[in-house]
Amino acid sequence: MGTETGPIRARTPGPDEAQAEGPAEGPDEDSVDRHIARWTGKVPFDVPTEAVITRIQLLAKHVSHGKERALAETGLQAFEFETMHRLASRGAPWRAPSAELAAELLLSPAGMTGRLDTLEKSGLVRRLRAAADRRRVDVELTEEGHRRWTDAMRWRGIAEAEMIDPLDDAERAALAALLKRMLLSVETR
Repeated sequence: MGTETGPIRARTPGPDEAQAEGPAEGPDEDSVDRHIARWTGKVPFDVPTEAVITRIQLLAKHVSHGKERALAETGLQAFEFETMHRLASRGAPWRAPSAELAAELLLSPAGMTGRLDTLEKSGLVRRLRAAADRRRVDVELTEEGHRRWTDAMRWRGIAEAEMIDPLDDAERAALAALLKRMLLSVETR
């Protein structure tokens, strides 16, 4: 299932198994416990798999909402942040060729030009002609652009820290290792 409209799993737990692995009751019950309870006995699915996948999906939504809040706090739009993030990743002076940036962002030259026009008008980036090849245009974060990007990163960090706060260091390391194992399996198929 994954979500209420997603694919159905191939197996229905038996009555004893559903009790043992079924949803928690009480104050520790989360929305996935309620989702599983709602669907148990109605469609075939594997309870542990459904619990893991649905929680991953919901956590991904919360990460996305945290990113949106970070952008709202700094007055940036997602496309502005994405472009500035690519530049900031290069280190000072936070500069890259326009064509390279367009390729990384999967933008056409015209799309990149429009994006840079907006960022430049906002004072977040500047375009510089390369001295050796006047056809090449480099894009550089301004001090204001770097400040706004740093601010957005700080807000994102706060949202992410709030999500993992319930876990101690050992639990965080264990979760990271498990997720890595899952991701490697998917990426190497």
